[in-house]
Amino acid sequence: MKIKAPFAGLAFALAVMGLSVTYANAQTTYVRPNAEQRFKRYVKDTVGPGAWAGMVAGAGFATASNEPTEWGGKWNGFGKRLASNFGRTVIRNTVTYSLDETLKLDSNFYRSEKRGVSDRIKNALLSPVTARKANGRRTVGIPRLVGTYTAGIVSKETWYPSRYTWKDGVRSSTISLGTRALINLVKEFIKR
Repeated sequence: MKIKAPFAGLAFALAVMGLSVTYANAQTTYVRPNAEQRFKRYVKDTVGPGAWAGMVAGAGFATASNEPTEWGGKWNGFGKRLASNFGRTVIRNTVTYSLDETLKLDSNFYRSEKRGVSDRIKNALLSPVTARKANGRRTVGIPRLVGTYTAGIVSKETWYPSRYTWKDGVRSSTISLGTRALINLVKEFIKR
């Protein structure tokens, strides 16, 4: 594929640094992060400040609604919910990262380079269930889907009270993917 003049310098600079770039069209560029960048992102998404903020907020909301009731509504229940959120985060991110590496995919969210509202909404809503190949094209996001559903099912079947089943894990995982789409919408439109 011929690269238009404005992109030729970028492609050359990336090639010199040992990186590759592909163009889905003249407006879209994707550069696959290198192994070190991907691992750092995995660690940050698992134990970084943003991850902890999400886990604490989730534990706070679950404690306020006292769900599950068996864990109690006070600090002891908050601690159990926070530990549960941490466990699910570790499982989800480890499975996702491992499958991303094995399948050579990238499940990370990237903001749309297109400016149209419908294009940006589509990008935000598709990202939780798609991944990028090395050439930048989207494919079914097997790593994120498997990671999210594994974390939900394992948590409900192991450390949640016995009234919970794998079906509750599937339900909570589907909600988690929907929540991720909403977060992506915020990132797409607010963080420009």
